[in-house]
Amino acid sequence: MGSSSESTEKQIRVLIADDHPIVREGLVAVLGLESDLEVIGQAHDGEEACRLYMQLRPDVLVLDLRMPKKDGVEVVTELMSQRPRPRIIVLTNSAKAEDLRRALTAGAKGYLLKGAEPDEVCNTIREVYAGRSSLSRDVAAKLADSMTQPALSQRELQILKQMALGKSNKEIGQVLYISEYTVKNHVKSILRKLNAIGRTEAIAIASERGLVNIG
Repeated sequence: MGSSSESTEKQIRVLIADDHPIVREGLVAVLGLESDLEVIGQAHDGEEACRLYMQLRPDVLVLDLRMPKKDGVEVVTELMSQRPRPRIIVLTNSAKAEDLRRALTAGAKGYLLKGAEPDEVCNTIREVYAGRSSLSRDVAAKLADSMTQPALSQRELQILKQMALGKSNKEIGQVLYISEYTVKNHVKSILRKLNAIGRTEAIAIASERGLVNIG
């Protein structure tokens, strides 16, 4: 592989945050082959990611979405208050459009799937370090497609999550302190926005997009 001829002379200091040791070790091995990339720390959960970022001030943070204590989006959101703003790349197994949209909206500048080739990972780090956003063609296409879909309101998302738990309109109303009639109207809106015939299909579509987790 070797370092790119376009690499900067300065080493890019990288912090890795992932709860799977084998993923962290694999990234350390891959980045260690590049003369311009240096891993300066590893975090195994979201809280440690925030703490090590504040302590080490890396040039780039490579971050998993699914982690204990704080998930990736929470970490991105928390760190975005820092100045200068952190350069963050999400490296995840999730290809769900909602995860992608949430990560980028929170402030991540790169989004990679864990099946990405080593060269793609290294070049994405360089791109984000240089101040540019970096998305693969497939990820960019998924993001563009998600932007054409009507967004659910916060209340609709709350109701959708209760629907996924199998709760009736009456039960949802009791949980959210709203009337059953109001819940019914929101459910109609959810079905329309998701282009679903009924609750079961709506929940399946929502799960596929990453709006709810039924696993």
